[in-house]
Amino acid sequence: MRLVLFDVDGTLLSSSGAGRRALERALREVYGSAGPIHSYDFQGGTDLQILRDLMAAAQVPAEVVTERESRLFARYAEYLDAEVGDGGGVSVYPGAKVLVERLSAADDCVVGLLTGNIEAGARIKLRPTGLWPRFRLGAYGSDHADRNRLPAVAARRAEALIGRPFRGSDVVVIGDTPRDIECARAFGASAIAVATGRLGVADLGAHRPDHLFPDLADTERVLAAIRDGRAAR
Repeated sequence: MRLVLFDVDGTLLSSSGAGRRALERALREVYGSAGPIHSYDFQGGTDLQILRDLMAAAQVPAEVVTERESRLFARYAEYLDAEVGDGGGVSVYPGAKVLVERLSAADDCVVGLLTGNIEAGARIKLRPTGLWPRFRLGAYGSDHADRNRLPAVAARRAEALIGRPFRGSDVVVIGDTPRDIECARAFGASAIAVATGRLGVADLGAHRPDHLFPDLADTERVLAAIRDGRAAR
């Protein structure tokens, strides 16, 4: 049985910058500064790591960051919900919906999320797509600042749900950044890269994912890659 874990932003959908706008507003309210948010590279980062990096750059003491963390994320979720609204700014990438629906109906797959978003953020962004109920579990940016720790979190949750362990060879991570590839490697999982985010096929290929696609539109090829696992090296 495969545990198939999807990233959200840049892999399944675009929310047209709603997350950055909501986070900036929440940071200014809770900490009095958003740090270098307009130059910061969000790609593949977890919300916890992004928060800590931005506030360190703004010279906010670490203990203050930690103390106000829960308040920050509560406000962020409120502002993100308002930004996303009816979902007019959310667009699903080619093939993503069909692929998730096919996998969620398969007896040999457990479909989940592995995302830098906090859980509420992932839910709000996915809500307009109708895909949120298809994901049976998730590992989120609120679980750990280090993305490389998230596959193990997802595997533990899958084991609790299904009643059998999921090791690296059972897990597939699908994402659009080098950090997605890296976190798969850290757990011994298969890495499928998709060039629907900011990086193209050549840039992602340099990081040697097991499989690489321009998008998820070729459902049968992507399904075959998921079931094949790690490519020969």
